[in-house]
Amino acid sequence: MMHACAKNLLQAALKPRNVQAVQWRAASNGKVWNVYLSGEIHSDWREVIANGVKEKNLPVSLSSPNTSHEDSDDCGAIILGMEEKRQNWDKIGANMNNIRTKTLIKEADVVVVRFGEKYRQWNAAFDAGYAAALGKSIITLHPPAISHMLKEVNASASVVCEDASQVVDTLAYVIDGTLPDSPRDGDDF
Repeated sequence: MMHACAKNLLQAALKPRNVQAVQWRAASNGKVWNVYLSGEIHSDWREVIANGVKEKNLPVSLSSPNTSHEDSDDCGAIILGMEEKRQNWDKIGANMNNIRTKTLIKEADVVVVRFGEKYRQWNAAFDAGYAAALGKSIITLHPPAISHMLKEVNASASVVCEDASQVVDTLAYVIDGTLPDSPRDGDDF
C-alpha cells in the first residue's frame, strides 16, 4: 500500500500544470538567482535574455563582463597610464578585467556562455572552464553549426541552447517549474 504522502505527490505530479501550482513554487523559494552572461559582445543576446527574464518576472540578477570592447582593452592604460609595449598594456587590462570576471563567476548560480560564429571567443571558453572548475551550472548558447568545435565545452554544460529564448525558458523552468505554453517542436513533440 502506498504511503499517503507519496500518493499525494504522485497525484500532484500527474495533474495537468496549472497557474496556482506554479505560483506556489515560485513564491515558496524567495531566492534571487545570480546569472552571469559570458561571451560574444557583438549581438543583442544579453538584451533578449534580460527582456525575457523581466517579461517572465523571474527572480534573476544578471551580470556580465564589461561589454565595451574598447574600454575592456584600454582600461589599464586609461587608469594607470600608457605602457611602452602593447603586450604590457593588454596584460594590465586583462588583469583588471579578471577581477570582475572571477568575482562575478564565483557569485553566480548559473553561468551562460555565448559563442558566436564570427569571432573566436577565447575569453568565453576560459570563463566556461573556470565556471566548470568551480562546479557552477553552465548553459552554453551557440548556433548548431559550431557544436562540433565546442563539444568539450558542451560536455561540461548542463544545457546547450541555440537561441537566447531557450536560455530564458530554461531559467524559468529551473527557477519556478514553468514550461513554455507549447513545445519548441510544436506538433512534432
